[in-house]
Amino acid sequence: MNQEFFSPAVWTALAIALGAGMATVLGGVLVVFFKANNTRLLSFGLAFSGGAMVYVSLVEIFAKAQISFAAALEPQAAYAAATIFFFVGVGLLFAIDRFIPNPHNGMSEEDVRAAARELALGDLSNLARNELEDAANRKLVARVGLLAALAITAHNLPEGLATFFATLDNPTVGLALAVAIAVHNIPEGVSIAVPVYYATGSRGKAVLATLVSGLAEPLGAIIGYVLLAGVLTPFVFGAVFAVIAGAMVFLALDELLPAARTYSKGHETVYGMLVGMAVIALSLVLFK
Repeated sequence: MNQEFFSPAVWTALAIALGAGMATVLGGVLVVFFKANNTRLLSFGLAFSGGAMVYVSLVEIFAKAQISFAAALEPQAAYAAATIFFFVGVGLLFAIDRFIPNPHNGMSEEDVRAAARELALGDLSNLARNELEDAANRKLVARVGLLAALAITAHNLPEGLATFFATLDNPTVGLALAVAIAVHNIPEGVSIAVPVYYATGSRGKAVLATLVSGLAEPLGAIIGYVLLAGVLTPFVFGAVFAVIAGAMVFLALDELLPAARTYSKGHETVYGMLVGMAVIALSLVLFK
C-alpha cells in the first residue's frame, strides 16, 4: 500500500495523530485552569482507554498484520511472522519503559516535603529556613516536571506512529485507537503540568510543556513515515502493524490498567475496561 506523502490519506492520518497528542494539552489546561480532580472518573477513563487499546490491537491490528504478511508469505509463516513482530513491539515498549521510566503520578506534596527535609539547611532563622525550603522544593519539583515531560515525550513517539499507520490503513481503526490514546494522554498532561506550574507559577509555561510533549505524537508519525515511505511493501506493513499491536498491548497492561486501579475506589477499572472494549467492538462492527 503505497501512499503519496501529500495525499489526503496521509494528511488525515497525521491530523488524527495530532489530535491524539493534543489531548496532553487538555490535561494541562484542566489542571492549571479548572483544577479538575475526579479520581473515579479518571480511573474509569484510563481503564476505558486500556480496554479499547487491548481490544483493537488484538482483534483488528494483529489480524491486519497477519493479512499483510499473508500477501508475501505462506499462511503458517505469515502467522508466525505476525506473532514474532508482535513480541518485538512488546520488547520495544519494554525497553523504552526500562531506560526511560514513565512517571504515572508525578511527585506528591508529601514526597516534596520529605525531600526538602533531607536538605542540609543548617541553623537558620525560621523565615530564612522557610524561604530556602520553598526554593529547594521548587527546584526539586522543576526537575521532576522536566523528567516527566521528557519521559512522556519519549513514550508519545511510538504512540503517534501507531495511530498514523493504523489510520493510513483504515481510518475507523485509526480513529478508535486515537480516542483510546487521547484518553490516556489527558492524565499524562496533568502529570507534566502540575510540577511545572508549581515550580514556575506560570500557567503558560505549564501548558507549553504539555504542548511540546503532545507534538511528539505527530512527530513520531512523520519520522516513521519518512523512514518507511519508500519500502511500504506488504511485509513491511505486516511488521509495522504487528509491532504496533504488541506495543499498544504492553502500554495498556503496564501503564493504563495499573494507573486506573490506583485511582479506583470500586469497580471503575473493570467497568471502564469492558465498556472500552464494547464501544470499540461496536464501532468496528458498524463501520466495517
